[in-house]
Amino acid sequence: MRAWSPLALTALATAVAACGGGNASDQEQGTESDSSAESSAPSQDAAPGSDSSRSGLDGALGTDSSIPGSDATTGTEGGGADATRGAESGGGGDASPDATAADATAHDSGGGVDSGHEASGADAAAPDAGMEASVSCPGTAQTGGTQYCSNSTGNVGNTGYSYQLWSNGTGSGCMTVFGVDATFKANWSNAGDLLARVGLRFGETKTPAQIGTISADFAETKAGSAGYSFIGIYGWSVNPLHEYYIVEDWFGSHPTASSLGSGAAKVGTIAVDDGTYDVYTHTQTNQPALAGSATFVQFFSIRQTSRTCGHISISEHFSQWASLGMQLGDLEEARILVEAGGNASGNIDFTTATVTAN
Repeated sequence: MRAWSPLALTALATAVAACGGGNASDQEQGTESDSSAESSAPSQDAAPGSDSSRSGLDGALGTDSSIPGSDATTGTEGGGADATRGAESGGGGDASPDATAADATAHDSGGGVDSGHEASGADAAAPDAGMEASVSCPGTAQTGGTQYCSNSTGNVGNTGYSYQLWSNGTGSGCMTVFGVDATFKANWSNAGDLLARVGLRFGETKTPAQIGTISADFAETKAGSAGYSFIGIYGWSVNPLHEYYIVEDWFGSHPTASSLGSGAAKVGTIAVDDGTYDVYTHTQTNQPALAGSATFVQFFSIRQTSRTCGHISISEHFSQWASLGMQLGDLEEARILVEAGGNASGNIDFTTATVTAN
């Protein structure tokens, strides 16, 4: 065994102490460095802040002169004394009846407020991609637009949509079309029967199955009262001639068979879009139709619990109607609608509105 001198032992002890101190220092510095790096990393936002929701309520009642936000320009009424309540009879020149507008497909889980990120209206591929977006309820009100205050119909800019305003001539009413998707607002006073709608026109050349999957998204705010009213999806078919409604909301009391007219009959109940709908038929005799007057059968899906926003699987209603023996013909239209009558006064603002066919 080798013997160490006192001087060598002292030098060795000094070296070991120096080595140990350096390691401790390095560990402390490493810990601080890790902490600093962690705290300087940007925090991750779990929910995107981008919001394409739209909201607001036009509180105007009565004629167009009472509408607030009269930044809307007055449009050219193309229909004049149009006696038909149906789709365009040549007016407005829808050059591309099969054109679909921008899409923001969404799924509403029963009428509540969806808190997720809303797809933009320009996302036309969303349905094919199987992606669901939420409909912001009530959304943000649009401004500007073009106002119509007599029976008229026409295209909504280059959106692929068309509009129609129809009244039986009792009372007064106007609609303002914004040119953003199918959004619009309307107001009326002492209306006998008024329909305002924006959506897709198909031109009476294809059945629902030939067109594909038709769906809509909507959000609305409203105020007023009516003897009867329907808010939702509306349209016509030919061969055979039918007028149809998918009713999501209403003013006042829930629509029932008695409010649909004499002879209305409940056909069944269906489940669509996390809701339950009562299905009715009613025969209209010598009443305004697509062109002039005619006798035809109306189809209704009326949601048992109203909602002011959500996704509407239009084609699913058609399919379930067919299983109940209610078969539509070639479609003229599928549009987002408000109808109010029976000395109705009120207003509505569709802050989100899209209709798509894929």
